[in-house]
Amino acid sequence: MEITEVRVSLREGGNRKLKAYATMTFDNAFVVRNVKVIEGNKGLFVAMPSRKLRDACPRCGYKNAVRSKFCNQCGSSIPVMERKPQVEGGEMQQSEHRDIAHPITLECREYIQKKVLEAYEAERKKAPSAPQQHERPRGHEQPPAEPAAPTPAPPPPPHYEDDDIEGGDIEL
Repeated sequence: MEITEVRVSLREGGNRKLKAYATMTFDNAFVVRNVKVIEGNKGLFVAMPSRKLRDACPRCGYKNAVRSKFCNQCGSSIPVMERKPQVEGGEMQQSEHRDIAHPITLECREYIQKKVLEAYEAERKKAPSAPQQHERPRGHEQPPAEPAAPTPAPPPPPHYEDDDIEGGDIEL
């Protein structure tokens, strides 16, 4: 299996830990989207696509995010449930997310990380002055809007006397 393409979308701006999203194509036949490049305590790493875990409300059965204190559907208090901690990197962690797709072997994880981080660095070098996420890309500027002429105030609504309505002059 070979990674035949990696597309990177930079998300830099401010003190964000999320640096980019990546899409990987395997053997020109299989795509994995929403791979994240994250700045961690020990440098950049690749996080696989994941989803938030959910627990059912004991009262109404609505699925709320793990560790929610109240149900988003019925508003009742949700008792704290103990989750089995995961062992990751020698540390015990309680995860609120579960990977949708992930490598099984260390060799595969290292291969994916190497390819994605290489593509990330290449994209950063290609666009050193990339616009921030909230800015528009160059070439899409709109001319400044001309000051609008003041619009006249709308006329006040008609005022009806009670006897106009009761007397039948105005139909409701």
